[in-house]
Amino acid sequence: MQYLAVLGGGSGIEYEILKTNPILEAFGNAKTLRNDNSSRFGKLIEIHFSETGKISGAKIQTFLLEKSRVVQCAEGERSYHIFYQLCAGAPRALREKLNLKDVDEYKYLKQSNCYSITGVNDAEHFHIVKEALDIVHVSKEDQESVFAMLAAVLWLGNVSFTIIDNENHVEAVQDESLINVAKLIGCDAADLNLALSTRKMRVGSDNIVQKLTLSQAVETRDALAKSIYAGLFEWLVEQINKSLAVGKRLTGRSISILDIYGFESFDRNSFEQFCINYANERLQQHFNRHLFKLEQEEYIQDGIDWAKVDFDDNQDCLHLFEKKPLGLLSLLNEESTFPNGTDYTFANKLKQHLNSNPCFKGEREKAFTVSHFAGEVTYDTTGFLEKNRDLLHLDSIQLLSSCSCHLPKAFASNMLNQSEKPVVGPLHKAGGADSQKLSVATKFKGQLFQLMQRLESTTPHFIRCIKPNNFQSPGSYEQGLVLQQLRCCGVLEVVRISRSGYPTRMPHQKFAKRYGFLLLENAASQDSLSVSVAILHQFNILPEMYQVGYTKLFFRTGQIGILEDTRNRTLHGILRVQSCFRGHQACRHFKELQRGIATIQSFVRGDKTRKEYAVLLQRHRAAVIIQKQIKGMNAKKTFKNIRDASIVIQSAIRGWSVRRCSGDIGFKSGVPKADEPDEVLVKSSFLAELQRRVLKAEAALREKEEENDILHQRLLQYENRWSEYELKMKSMEEVWQKQMRSLQSSLSIAKKSLAVDESERSSDASINTSDDREYCWDTGNNLKVPESNGLRPMSAGLSVISRLAEEFEQRSQVFGDDAKFLVEVKSGQVDASLNPDRELRRLKQMFETWKKDYATRLRETKVVLNKLGNEDGALDKVKKKFWGRRNSTRYN
Repeated sequence: MQYLAVLGGGSGIEYEILKTNPILEAFGNAKTLRNDNSSRFGKLIEIHFSETGKISGAKIQTFLLEKSRVVQCAEGERSYHIFYQLCAGAPRALREKLNLKDVDEYKYLKQSNCYSITGVNDAEHFHIVKEALDIVHVSKEDQESVFAMLAAVLWLGNVSFTIIDNENHVEAVQDESLINVAKLIGCDAADLNLALSTRKMRVGSDNIVQKLTLSQAVETRDALAKSIYAGLFEWLVEQINKSLAVGKRLTGRSISILDIYGFESFDRNSFEQFCINYANERLQQHFNRHLFKLEQEEYIQDGIDWAKVDFDDNQDCLHLFEKKPLGLLSLLNEESTFPNGTDYTFANKLKQHLNSNPCFKGEREKAFTVSHFAGEVTYDTTGFLEKNRDLLHLDSIQLLSSCSCHLPKAFASNMLNQSEKPVVGPLHKAGGADSQKLSVATKFKGQLFQLMQRLESTTPHFIRCIKPNNFQSPGSYEQGLVLQQLRCCGVLEVVRISRSGYPTRMPHQKFAKRYGFLLLENAASQDSLSVSVAILHQFNILPEMYQVGYTKLFFRTGQIGILEDTRNRTLHGILRVQSCFRGHQACRHFKELQRGIATIQSFVRGDKTRKEYAVLLQRHRAAVIIQKQIKGMNAKKTFKNIRDASIVIQSAIRGWSVRRCSGDIGFKSGVPKADEPDEVLVKSSFLAELQRRVLKAEAALREKEEENDILHQRLLQYENRWSEYELKMKSMEEVWQKQMRSLQSSLSIAKKSLAVDESERSSDASINTSDDREYCWDTGNNLKVPESNGLRPMSAGLSVISRLAEEFEQRSQVFGDDAKFLVEVKSGQVDASLNPDRELRRLKQMFETWKKDYATRLRETKVVLNKLGNEDGALDKVKKKFWGRRNSTRYN
């Protein structure tokens, strides 16, 4: 189911389908002596798929739930898992509401003295079950009702009876158990007591109430418990089917998984083992039909030579069960209808009518033995009739229908709907009869026939589960036990017929289509049968290892593997060639993309660098201007301060000198007075000296002005010369750029010409490898022609041109950077202790030297390529074209 859910997942419903498993296992599985998680019912899960292959829904059908396990467990076994999970994992609020006790306080659970399973946490599994119920959309209220029904079943087992008269009549004890059951199912305790200890019977037109004996009361109590649990199980399956319903999405595409009980044989085998083994006989016949009968019929229909293989058929055993009117099931139903029928009379009737059947053998007392396909099993008829009748009297049904809880009402409604005919029970002798549904055996037989019809209409696949040991321990295999199971399942017969038969078969058309391409000759015009025979002959397959039928080819085990190995190797080789070719294409495409990306990156990085340089240059120029302005402002400020200070000093000195030299003139602030004691006398000699100094200073000032005029004229001349120098630098830079572009275009044309010539020479490379040469530059920048080393001359020439181009690019970048630097030095943008005129002459000399050397190497390269041209005339035109273009752009 997990595998199908992964493949067909996507709609979300597959998760719900997987979550049904914990619910069905909790309510339908139990621990037995041989298996800790034995499925005590059969189930058929039909998974529906949409047109796109997605799971669209599912439906579950169940078969023959073992209800007797609810009220009776063998020593060392457990009842259904859900009882122990509820007692261990229920939260405190739920425990108080249901008045739950420990598992060892319930009689139904403690009679086997087994309460737990090694390595299993019942409390954790209870939470898993609750989550699964949420996922399949069972509401919280319904979940609480489900747990209430489970608790009611447990408390029913604790209901006891007390004898009230000498005739062994009883009534239920009014204790905690009875009160809890009445509360949980929603009825009155008195009504429950009445339903458990009495029975209403109709005699003629009168209704009488009969008291029950102790054994009858216990049977009534257990029947009510089994009916509640069976009704709860069916209700859960119905809710799950509603949640997984397909509805209008039904497309007719489905995969069904049948998970049903296997063959069982215990020390004591009862009615449940009788029905289970009967179902296994039916399924075994279906298995035999598909794997034995139909396979041999296919050999005969296709007209191949085949000796029929005998195998054990179980048809006689099925006749023993199903034959009318003297089959096991017919006699069981017949005896169940008799008022005085008992298990002992049933056993005697079987011995009387079936002793002549080879598959039947009567035993002592109430036992009989059936020879099944898987082996002989002895059945004890004790309880056969009671379990087949599965009686639940009308009093109990009416009690359930009167409950306030909705689940018991639903159980009672289903029981009444299933009632078809009156079945007289053992109490008929007291004048009573109950309306009852079909017997268990009849109902199970009908379900089984419907199941077989469904299996016959589908394509079956069989999974056989082999139990390794009886101790439930890992890594241990009991050879006898495994062999017995293989023999019981009919696997040994399958192996025998497969070895003697032809397990691999394939239609002619499919065989020819699958292996036809392996033929050495083209057989497209032949029919599929001829192609198939040709393939068999080509690969030398022995005639006894295959047979050719009307429509198919039949192979013995292992023969098709030879063809498959050859086919796989051939396809692998084809895939290798395709992968190499695709890899080569991918590499070429990748290299082209890489070159394109590198080119784009170079352009982007260059543009980015130029923009960054322009920004930096602009910032540098702005900084230089700001520095000059700041220096000018500082100089002006300093000059002003010095001038002001000089004026102050000069004014003070002049005033002092005037006052000193004018001896007979006195001054005082205000009106002068001759008789003031502080008058200043100024002598005339000092005044004459002062005048002489003033005249001298004025003469010096005129000399300085004339010198300043001369310097100003020189500055103008220098600026004119600098402008002329800048124009020369710009014109020279333009000439250099033109020359650089001319050289670059010449080198590009040479590259393309050499590449064309190389492609033309590639076809003759294998013939003229001895004449190939490699050209390279030595440390002195001279072109060398070393001895042949297996490389083509044109590739060497192309590498030389590439080196010249790279050198050209580098030199052009260097000269351009130097010229820009000199311009910045001359303009004052860069502070440097250099002589611009001298550096310009030196740069021009270096450029002329390199130009002559570069032209010399180009001429040498031309001579070498002319020599190569004498070996191949086809190259002359390309070289003439290249050197013609080159000569047109040479430097003058």
